[in-house]
Amino acid sequence: MADNLTAPLYSADGAERGSVDLNPDIFGIEPNTAVMHQVVTAQLAAKRAGTHSTKTRAEVRGGGAKPWRQKGLGRARHGSIRSPQWVGGGVAHGPKPRDYSQRTPKKMKRLALRSALSARAAEGQIKVVETFDVWDVPKTKNAVSLLAAMGITGKVLLLAEDHERIAITSFRNLDHVIASNLGQANTYDVLWADTIVMSKGTLDLGQSAPRGTDEHAAGVKASVAGEIEARASQLETGDSEGDAR
Repeated sequence: MADNLTAPLYSADGAERGSVDLNPDIFGIEPNTAVMHQVVTAQLAAKRAGTHSTKTRAEVRGGGAKPWRQKGLGRARHGSIRSPQWVGGGVAHGPKPRDYSQRTPKKMKRLALRSALSARAAEGQIKVVETFDVWDVPKTKNAVSLLAAMGITGKVLLLAEDHERIAITSFRNLDHVIASNLGQANTYDVLWADTIVMSKGTLDLGQSAPRGTDEHAAGVKASVAGEIEARASQLETGDSEGDAR
């Protein structure tokens, strides 16, 4: 397990703010390659629709009559023109609709995610943004400017908190960026990306207040209330300036 893990810290406009310590229990473990492989395999398998289907000889239309008599013609014996060896016949042992999803224990998913993040942290590819709450409206231009200011190129995974929806929306138009909230973080996306950009509030992976708990709900409500209050104060300030003019 690595100690003294740090990652560069940036503001929402890309200015450097020093560094931030990373939790060694999340970003400093020895990556478990076997678990990551199993989790990624299960994730990709779950994406398969499984709607493929072929018809057996019983499902192909026609072929009810015997093509010719059994004996006397010197030809091979056949009972139906819909047998698998006939053109237009049924398919033997062909694919049928099925569910490809695999059951993956939650502990295994958590270990795989922490392993992938630890691998990225060891490569120095974890970058942290203080907060995205300063962004007022969704703009792809802001997202592009932030990545350029941080010197980030290639494929990017952005992890933001639930109340930072404006940032998630701003990044979604970029084809080389996957933007999601913390609850959607998964091993495949971490391994796919060259750089991981995380909001400072996501560094604990929700362990301080796991999603679905009362503490998490209270935190989200407080964040939304603060955002509404800030918007209201901005509107009031704008109205007062307009009256003064």
